Amino acid sequence: MTSERIYLDHNATAPVRPEAESAVLAALRVSGNPSSVHANGRAARAMIEQARLDVAALIGCGTGAVVFTSGGAEANALAIESAVKAGARRLIIGATEHETVPAIAEASGAAVELWPVDGRGVAELDWLSARLADWSADDGAPFVALMLANNETGVIQPVAEAARIVHEAGGWLHVDAVQAAGKITIDFKALDADTMSVSAHKIGGPQGCGALAYDPRAKLSRRLHGGGQERGLRAGTENLPGIAGFGAAARVAKTNIADHAAWRDAAAARLKREASVVVMGEGAPRLSGTLCLAAPGFASDMQVMQMDLAGIMVSAGSACTSGKVKASRTVLAMGHPDLGPYVLRVSSGWNSTAADWERFVDAWLGAHARHAARHPQFAGA
Repeated sequence: MTSERIYLDHNATAPVRPEAESAVLAALRVSGNPSSVHANGRAARAMIEQARLDVAALIGCGTGAVVFTSGGAEANALAIESAVKAGARRLIIGATEHETVPAIAEASGAAVELWPVDGRGVAELDWLSARLADWSADDGAPFVALMLANNETGVIQPVAEAARIVHEAGGWLHVDAVQAAGKITIDFKALDADTMSVSAHKIGGPQGCGALAYDPRAKLSRRLHGGGQERGLRAGTENLPGIAGFGAAARVAKTNIADHAAWRDAAAARLKREASVVVMGEGAPRLSGTLCLAAPGFASDMQVMQMDLAGIMVSAGSACTSGKVKASRTVLAMGHPDLGPYVLRVSSGWNSTAADWERFVDAWLGAHARHAARHPQFAGA
């Protein structure tokens, strides 16, 4: 095994950017509470408000419409739980959402419906139109959750079109943009979302910090009670180092959105040609640095282990399952239960290179050939 390891798991977490690391260190040296009125407190407050400006600029919303949270999961919870408190009694959740969204929805006590996707993983807009046309007033105003980009396949969803349908029905559209931020240009106002969640560690910031952007239409309710921090929505002293690092990463990410489509597509073409893999989401708009492949007969956990032995870090579907490898919910929702146990996700980011992708393909094809030699009966051998 080569000593130089290759990191192609940016969708799980991105390596920390140097700018974010410097901002975290600078914030740690400020010994002031952001709520204090003395010089150090004002310095801490200035750091937080600068970060709020930077995060707002990254996603195209007003600075007054950003509340910092502990991460994307809490931001999703703030939106969903606020909608339920505002009277939503039935929630429509995209079938391929990050699993925090359906889990929070189920825990909210409201009824939950899954919004189906087609074979590419794109949400069915006709289904949504028909469902909202038949909406019962007893269920309150519709609440709909649709992620901007899928964390496993990279498929980009038609959010603006969904927003039009939802708002015509008087509803609330929540958008999980955790995977999309820093990878595509986001315009919160143009997408017309009511709420949008983002996370620092997906864009090269520190873990443990996120944010929820919101339109005035959204009636948010505080989750943590006590002080008046974060627009009165989240009590407790702010995570100054995390927020400062988030802001620095957002500032760099906004002006350095990379296009890795050529590298990804070259890798996919070779894998399809030499090993007959299936590319999940192919034909749909996708994040340029995300490749989700399925190799029937070559189990996901085995693929991940073989790549790790080769010094290449990738993952099988979502990384938010406590280290467990299990069948992909997204692939199942796309109508491919036969492929669920065999998917692998490769995701590049801000510090990736073409050579990283080439080395992955070489290593994967070698592992696939060895597996086929040991198991000549498996599909694709």
